[in-house]
Amino acid sequence: MSFPITASSPVRFPGPPPKSADVVVIGGGIIGAMTAWFLARSGVKVVLCEKGRIAGEQSSRNWGWVRQQGRDPAELPIMIEALSIWKGLADEAGADLGFRQTGVLYAANTAKDIAGYEAWMVHAKAHGLDTRLLGQAELQSMLPNAAGWLGGIWTASDARAEPWIAVPRLAEALAAKGVTIVENCAVRALDVSAGRISGVVTEAGRIRADRVVLAGGAWSSLLARRHGLILPQLSVRATVTATEPLPEVWSGAVADSHFAIRRRADGGYTLTPGDFHEFFIGPDAFRHFGAFWTQIKTDLSGTRFLPAAPKGYPDAWGTRRRWAEDEESPFERMRILNPDPNRAAIERLRDRFATAFPRIGRPGIAASWAGMIDTMPDVVPVIDHVAALPGLTVATGMSGHGFGIGPGVGRVVADLVEGRAPGHDLWRFRFARFSDGSKIVLGPSL
Repeated sequence: MSFPITASSPVRFPGPPPKSADVVVIGGGIIGAMTAWFLARSGVKVVLCEKGRIAGEQSSRNWGWVRQQGRDPAELPIMIEALSIWKGLADEAGADLGFRQTGVLYAANTAKDIAGYEAWMVHAKAHGLDTRLLGQAELQSMLPNAAGWLGGIWTASDARAEPWIAVPRLAEALAAKGVTIVENCAVRALDVSAGRISGVVTEAGRIRADRVVLAGGAWSSLLARRHGLILPQLSVRATVTATEPLPEVWSGAVADSHFAIRRRADGGYTLTPGDFHEFFIGPDAFRHFGAFWTQIKTDLSGTRFLPAAPKGYPDAWGTRRRWAEDEESPFERMRILNPDPNRAAIERLRDRFATAFPRIGRPGIAASWAGMIDTMPDVVPVIDHVAALPGLTVATGMSGHGFGIGPGVGRVVADLVEGRAPGHDLWRFRFARFSDGSKIVLGPSL
């Protein structure tokens, strides 16, 4: 049984990096990998630099959901495209990615939940999704072993995949297509000449390129700040646990207000709290407090605040914000964020599973982990060129939504980099929205 990738995982792509490329992609998660995928498809010479391991952080630590249901309306068109891409990815990669269209169900604990589902249906109908509302009787017929839910919302075409399998296998397919991937290769700085991108400076030397994609997840803001670019991105810790193999109570993914589950290929379930995450207070938390206030007050009861991040984390008190190109950077000092899971949260998950599925009871646990979710104040990503630094494109802040939408975002970013029309309205994802006087707006997502 293989679970999230860590710094002790073997290096699959040792390099070295070349001296030049058309495009350098920073970050080996699903966004970086899929951006490289579509650039390579267009014949572009791509180098992907990853400071640790491919998918070592959130791209192997997420829930494994591939969902349209409940998304911010601005994300939906890209997500619909992403689902279409997912359907053909296994064949194109020549590998099983664990992708299965087993549906996503949200179950209601309260009448307020049902009202939220009803309100979101306007977006499902506008995009022609197969989403539909379920009454209590129909939900119970679909989940006969479950207890306590009042109704739900169901999208049969939604899917699941195996995060710690999918992205590494996609990277292997990328390498077979001629893309240069280099692990243990931190980008220390952007190389800038005459006010525009001329490449990157890595720990293994310079790579000349006139276009760079910053897809560094939780680390993106730190690298951007080194170059005077303000990206109000913070990270929250989310705990995940994997059960031992269990009888099948549901073939796909289901969530209520308190917890979420996903059936895995190995016969177990991935369990996560639906109402709880943890936030480490650091310098950027104070710096961006105003931008995040709308989100904080909306989700105050579901957030546990901790006074300091572990040493070396992007917003830890001791993490350097400035360093020279020939100095060891914070990205080398912390190859992979591998936070400890919250053990009390895991025990609550086991209790909630037993309450929802009393015939099975408290499940045995095979493994547990946590990840740092890169989050934006309005809970949607930045996908945009940076006007102040021509040649730089940013794709970060997926806010926990990145795994499923990754193939669609990769296609969009590749077209942006190549100067082609992205095919979707990206206004909500613009880089400047936090500095142009725009009001922070949380979309009507579930």
